[in-house]
Amino acid sequence: MVISISEERFEDVPDFDYEPRYVDVGELRMAYVETGDEDAEETFLCLHGEPTWSFLYRKMMPILAERGRVVVPDLIGCGRSDRYEDPDAYGVELHYDALRTFVEELDLRNVTLVCQDWGGVLGLPLAVHEPERFARLVPMNTGVPDGTQEMSDRWHEFAEMVATAEDLDVGRLVQNGCYRDLPREVVDAYRAPFPDERYMAAARTFPALVPQSPDDPGADLFAETQKRLAEWEKPAFVLFSRDDPITSATRDPLRHHIPTAREQPDVWIENAAHFLQEDAGEAIAEHIVDFVDRT
Repeated sequence: MVISISEERFEDVPDFDYEPRYVDVGELRMAYVETGDEDAEETFLCLHGEPTWSFLYRKMMPILAERGRVVVPDLIGCGRSDRYEDPDAYGVELHYDALRTFVEELDLRNVTLVCQDWGGVLGLPLAVHEPERFARLVPMNTGVPDGTQEMSDRWHEFAEMVATAEDLDVGRLVQNGCYRDLPREVVDAYRAPFPDERYMAAARTFPALVPQSPDDPGADLFAETQKRLAEWEKPAFVLFSRDDPITSATRDPLRHHIPTAREQPDVWIENAAHFLQEDAGEAIAEHIVDFVDRT
């Protein structure tokens, strides 16, 4: 069963006065917001991860919009996007195909991909499989798990909690993934897309979709992505936060895996944790604009 979420849930969301737009991606609608000049030469595609939504990029959007068009979708099952009530309906293929359809329907070109968490897990494969659309990569606190990687104990604890917690508090999850304390209204904004358990299937299932062996669904796509990233010739700028216990150890391997990433400044985002857009959004956006200007 496909369910949509009422716009009334977002009436009290602070500092995010963008009109939602929608793209049909099969039987579901993917929501997005955008700002900046639609006819600008540069396009920034900003992809969030679990269990957030486009609201995560609100501190970065005005700065990026001074340089180009900014497009920020909500992944299926997140934010204002439609969702399946059945957890079994979700898979890597569903999320990847929806994102690919979204980018193709909007015919996005000359894209600087800004991606974090599942935004990178899904966005990096799309970039290397449709390189004619993408000009640059900015992976942040993310990776491409092909089933051969070893996940940390911290990640396994997180995955177990998300799958089994009787009352999954998304706002608290986001707060726990930040370096700084968030205002109450911001925490509530992350809760807004999840009024009850029927709306939480995507949030519940994301961790289980990470391939744990090369035979798992999605592993072939991600293995091919790893191969193509090693051959990537366009600019790439790896921006990780030092205080993310889940991904910080994978930052240097990724930076050395993408050949052009080593050509960019060796930058850590300080005083920021997993959701670095919350902790240091303005500083990150400035880094990205400088990256675009120098490349």
